[in-house]
Amino acid sequence: MTAPIVFAGAICKQILADKGIHIYSHVLSIKDVKDDHFSVDITDEQLEELANKEFSVLSDEKFEKMRKMRELILEARKNRNSVGGKIECMIKGVPAGIGSPFFDSLESRMSTLFFSIPAVKSVSFGDLDDITQYYGSEANDAYYYDGEIVKTKTNHNGGIIGGITNGMPILFTLGIKPTSSIALEQDTINVATHENTKLAIVGRHDPCIAMRAPSVVEAMAAIAIMDEVNV
Repeated sequence: MTAPIVFAGAICKQILADKGIHIYSHVLSIKDVKDDHFSVDITDEQLEELANKEFSVLSDEKFEKMRKMRELILEARKNRNSVGGKIECMIKGVPAGIGSPFFDSLESRMSTLFFSIPAVKSVSFGDLDDITQYYGSEANDAYYYDGEIVKTKTNHNGGIIGGITNGMPILFTLGIKPTSSIALEQDTINVATHENTKLAIVGRHDPCIAMRAPSVVEAMAAIAIMDEVNV
């Protein structure tokens, strides 16, 4: 299913780009090796550089991050196992006022599509679980005028307040579970005989789906926004 999703998403991205809406993503983590988060003041030049990277990480220590992530994946492959990760995505240029305050909130509409991506186990908008550790005074994104444009000093809520966009970049993170199909022998059951048994998967399977996920996440995000924005 990922091939037609990416194909459709690529068309949507082109249409959205003509309207000034651009989508970027990076590998936020592989297992316990973490990259930097998108910052509220990240420049277009930095985002374009990210889009052209073979290994999409933001950190100034990107080569060290890349090396550690690769080592984790290769170690998992060697041990006939797999690892998971997180993908962070940013959508810039979505106008304020998109969405609905209740049943059709933008988060819920987008999450429905994101959970259709194989291996996605979590969707979080804004500052992941960190926002649950803030006081209200810290979590609230203070508004200000930049000329005639309304912006927020922070983007803890990921550009969506009460289910409606506020004009800031939409920011969200998807959790990708480790690949289920692994060569390591695991416990399972035989439903025909009602017995406990063992299972080992043969054939070629990626030890880390998260590394391939950014393009799929961007495509699905583009489809979701196309469905909401009047283009």
